[in-house]
Amino acid sequence: MATAKTRQKILQTFLDLLSEHPYEDVSLPMIAAAAKVKLSDMRSAFASKLQLVAAFTEKIDTAVLDGVDEDMGDQPPRDRLFDVLMTRIDVLAAHKEAVRALHVAARHDPALALDFNRLEVRSQKWMLIAAGIDVSGVKATIVAQGLAVAFARVVGVWLEEDDEGMPRTMARLDKELDKGGSFMKRLNGLERAAKGVRSLLKRISDRPARRRPRADEDDGEPDLSDKAPAGA
Repeated sequence: MATAKTRQKILQTFLDLLSEHPYEDVSLPMIAAAAKVKLSDMRSAFASKLQLVAAFTEKIDTAVLDGVDEDMGDQPPRDRLFDVLMTRIDVLAAHKEAVRALHVAARHDPALALDFNRLEVRSQKWMLIAAGIDVSGVKATIVAQGLAVAFARVVGVWLEEDDEGMPRTMARLDKELDKGGSFMKRLNGLERAAKGVRSLLKRISDRPARRRPRADEDDGEPDLSDKAPAGA
């Protein structure tokens, strides 16, 4: 079983190699050799490159969650989310070239992009939690998916920006959150409509059924058949 120290060493080696090589060129044996660990330790620590990417995203999540500004608690949700996502960019800055390699790899490999997306959606759920935005169930996944796509666009701008003040990155994040706000309003509207439909269906299903009387049952109406005049 690989120790925590060995896992950390392997992960850092992976990130260092990504800073110099394309993602597809970085193999597990290459990582093991560069980290000076046995292949058995490599296998015990990380069975695939995707597991290494997952460990990287978890590392970033942890750093962001540890750095949440408690003083932002009284700010609007959008401002809190902006602050959290910019904190995420700040944390990613130490690994910018590795992030670039992952970004390029995802653009050229749709299957890999889906794998990365799954990891990013999970991370963005935690970013929403860090911002104090309460979403749960299916809605949480929908919102996190939208946020994952939006943040990927922001990262694309950040990767091409050299200004340390990141004006273009912040402007793009503003734009994406504005679009996300419109999306949330539509989603909330759909959610309210769906709740209304469910409530209506429940009322209908709870309503006592009207039983149609059988032909041989007395329905309370007088039987006039034997009183009709002959030949009528």
